[in-house]
Amino acid sequence: MNSDQPSQDKRVEARAEEAAAIRRRWLTLGELLAVVAVVISALTLWLNWSERSDNRTLKTAETNQAATRAATLILSAQSTANGARLYLHPASPAQQVLEQTVSFPAALGVDPVETTGDARIEGRWFEDALKKIRGKAGLPDDSRGDERLPLLIRTRFLADGRSHEDVTLYDLGYTIKGRMLSGHVLTLRGLSLVKHVKSAGAASELEARSSHLLAR
Repeated sequence: MNSDQPSQDKRVEARAEEAAAIRRRWLTLGELLAVVAVVISALTLWLNWSERSDNRTLKTAETNQAATRAATLILSAQSTANGARLYLHPASPAQQVLEQTVSFPAALGVDPVETTGDARIEGRWFEDALKKIRGKAGLPDDSRGDERLPLLIRTRFLADGRSHEDVTLYDLGYTIKGRMLSGHVLTLRGLSLVKHVKSAGAASELEARSSHLLAR
């Protein structure tokens, strides 16, 4: 019997075991790579979904902001050459005024005035009443700079094809000059937004502001 046979057999068995161990290591590495591939795939899917979700959220937010801007009315005013009238128009060209109701402080005793299409404020609507209340309050014949008269303007307007309603408190800027005997001249200067108000408490808001300004 060959004395080297047991030694050779051991070497063969050792190589076989080593080969089996290598195969097991490769199998383990393959499984690990498969798991990594699954994780990467899942992460890629999640990132894609998250990006789409973020884009949808951003688009929704932008749409909501645009809708809010469209439904928020800010009026600008342009005075005629003699200051007897103010023409009103939305600051946004995407909005169109349909009709308005202009309300005055109760102290003037002037009824609200409604306009359709031709948005405006005319001095003749309240000029005599304003002169009387200024006289009773002992205010000077000639105004010092621009005086302010609170107005409540309710506007129905179109934006993005939809009808909206806005109720806002404004200060009407005006000057008045002249003497009691020779008469006074009222000049309308412009319009300044005070705040948007809720319809239910709008009249109270107007009276609260007018009591402050007309008492000066």
